[in-house]
Parts: sequence; C-alpha cells; structure tokens
Amino acid sequence: MSSDEVNPVTVDRMAGAEPEPGSGKSDPILVADRVRRSFGGLTAVDVRHLEVQRGTITALIGPNGAGKSTLFNLLTGFDRVDAGRWTFEGQPINGRKGHQVAKAGMVRTFQLTKALTRMSVLDNMLLGATGQLGERMAGAFLRPMWQRQERENTERALRLLERFKLIDKRDEIAGALSGGQRKLLEMARALMTDPSMIMLDEPMAGVNPALVQSLLGHITSLRDEGKTVLFVEHDMDVIMGISDWIVVLAQGRVIAEGRPSDIRSNQQVIDAYLGAQEVDADEARGSGDD
Repeated sequence: MSSDEVNPVTVDRMAGAEPEPGSGKSDPILVADRVRRSFGGLTAVDVRHLEVQRGTITALIGPNGAGKSTLFNLLTGFDRVDAGRWTFEGQPINGRKGHQVAKAGMVRTFQLTKALTRMSVLDNMLLGATGQLGERMAGAFLRPMWQRQERENTERALRLLERFKLIDKRDEIAGALSGGQRKLLEMARALMTDPSMIMLDEPMAGVNPALVQSLLGHITSLRDEGKTVLFVEHDMDVIMGISDWIVVLAQGRVIAEGRPSDIRSNQQVIDAYLGAQEVDADEARGSGDD
C-alpha cells in the first residue's frame, strides 16, 4: 500500500480527528495527560495531552533525543514519572509495574531485543504466557490442570511461530537467530498474552532489508485484526507507508499530529528535523576540531 493510500478499515476510526497536538479521538484506547519526566535539569518528556485511537497504527516520531523511548518506558511501567496520569481501556494504569501493564492488555517490545539467548525459541515464547498455574505453590500440586494449560500455551506458541515464519527454529537457541528473526520472536512473544494494544520500539532497527517487508506485513495484520499498534520508527518510508496517524515529538513535547499527508507538509515538523540535523552537523564539526 502506498503512503498516499488510506486503509479502508481505519477511515471511519480517524474521522473527525483534527491534525493538531492533543487531538481528540472518537474511541481512544490510551489517554495520557500532563506526563512529565526530567533527568536533572533536562526535561525529557512533557506531554500535555495524547490520545491513541483504538484499532489503528499510530507512529510516534521525532528527532533523536525527542523523548520517544522515554515516553514508551513511562507508559509501560519501565520508568517512573515526575507527574501525570494516563488511562488504558478507561482504567488508570499510571504507577503500575511493567508486568501489571502487560496483564492489563498493553504490551511492548524493545529497541534492543530481550530474547533470552541461551533458551530455545519455543521456551522464549512460553515465557510470554501469563497466569501459569504451575508457577504458584498451590497450583504446582494440581498437575492435571497445569499440564492442560501448558499444552494450550505450547499450541498457541507454535501457532504464533508458524505465523511469524519461525516454526523451523523452535528448538534452536534464541542466540542463534539473526537480528531480524529476534525482532520477529519478540513480537510473537508479546502476542502470547493476546493484548489489545502492542507498542513497538524501533521494530525495523538493525533488521535485514529482506525481513523488513515481513515485519511490515505482521504490523498491518495486527491492525487488520482489530489490535492497536503504537510504534517508534526512524525510517520515514516505513512511517508514511503503514501509519494511519502520526504523532511528532520534539524536545519531549507533542508538536504535531495528523495523517501522513498532514505531517509530510507540516513546516514545524520539517523545521524540527532540519534543526536536529544542524545540531548533529555542528557536533560533528566540533569533534573534528578536538
């Protein structure tokens, strides 16, 4: 699908959303207000209001250091906020830990994959299953129950490995996978909880070009199945090609929102990226003079 086409499944979902910071959505699955995080004297995130529409692919973009990954960490319980609150599916989840957020139905992947390299691919998948009876002292004695649950989890893991073209690797250690295959494994493992929203932190980073199209296909299929996807990415072709909505961060703040066509022509976004490039160039010249 070209960057100028709009997925027919999501046309109505984005109807009425204005291309402006803090834009209200018709059916937001995630709503964040006044989320702030500082490190010393540096304000990394200062998001006044953000809504993510249910059942869409939303890209979170911005220059290096804009606060994208920090915002991900805050929303998913991997970092603490200085201020702010957010709700998921209408329920407040600020202050919850990462595993509690995942249990609520919002899971994430990381820029640097978290596969346990000395375990098999299948065992990595099974780690993603929640509520396993055999992990509890009382449940450990109920052998028929946890055995049935384990069979069901294994069947689900194998179905996901088949879907992500990793079924032939199920018995190999995860450390033997390529970078792109690890990205696929992490995405597949995240789906073991059957989340309603999945957050992907730079899913294409370090991925062999041959696997990029496969990853893109998996992301769009998640949306087509009714799941919500929020992802951070730097490849503008990818962003413009699959996003239904784009949120732009600069210096920790949302400076623009809109459809790909809105963002492509937004002068404030262009200035933010060009400004970042000028800073990088100045730093490079400075390092050369040392």
